[in-house]
Amino acid sequence: MWSPACHMPRESRGYRSPMEAGRTLRSRLRPAVLVSALVFALAGLMFAASASTSRGTDLRAERATQLRDLVRQEAERVERLEASVNARQASVEDFTEGRAGNPAAVQVRRDLEATRAAAGLTPVTGRALRVTLDDAPLRETDDPLWQTLTPNDVIVHQSDVDAVINALWRGGAEAITVMDQRLISTSSVQCVGNTLLLHGRVYSPPYVITAVGPIKQMRTSLWDDPAVADYRAWAQAVGLGYELVRLPEHTIPAYEGPVAVEAATVPASGLAAAID
Repeated sequence: MWSPACHMPRESRGYRSPMEAGRTLRSRLRPAVLVSALVFALAGLMFAASASTSRGTDLRAERATQLRDLVRQEAERVERLEASVNARQASVEDFTEGRAGNPAAVQVRRDLEATRAAAGLTPVTGRALRVTLDDAPLRETDDPLWQTLTPNDVIVHQSDVDAVINALWRGGAEAITVMDQRLISTSSVQCVGNTLLLHGRVYSPPYVITAVGPIKQMRTSLWDDPAVADYRAWAQAVGLGYELVRLPEHTIPAYEGPVAVEAATVPASGLAAAID
């Protein structure tokens, strides 16, 4: 019987030579081989990662590095914001000076200056005490006490800095700086590893705390404070740094960073109406 397929060319009926069939088989096998190789490679990476972790890879070190990078980035951001605030404040002062002849503006300016002084936004000059706290130097010794110490026992902690600051406030300090930063009501000294974070900036020891105010009262407060007394005793035992210096005259700069405002109201007349 006549069959159309019998009269078709071999290529049209799907006929393939042995060489063509071999090429087709190899082309079909190639993806499978690649997939298998990829699976074995991934398995090898997983085994290597597991072996590295089992040998004690410190994953916390990476997190600590990330934290330090974050703190550095935030410190740079704070510096940029401070520059912007200073520029805006200069513009405000120029505007205020232009209204100096208005009696209402004069009173507003007096009230503003009084408020700025109370908020720590103006410099303060006077006699001062300077306290310096520092970590204990590393040393090799046969002292039994040192054999039991840990790294945390020979460094200055946030609580030590807070104790000195609070004692100075109780002694009547008018203004205080930690390093080069003026403290205000919203300031917070925080511990980040073996460094301190204040107003978005990171500081390493030695930590310098300076207070302007009544010398005798501040010194007595430092001497009587239990937490500061404990630090002095521990400093003598392990070599922590504690230095108290009297300054006959010292100027504490104004706080120049951003001020967080929780709530504010505008007088009914408005500031603009008062100075126009």
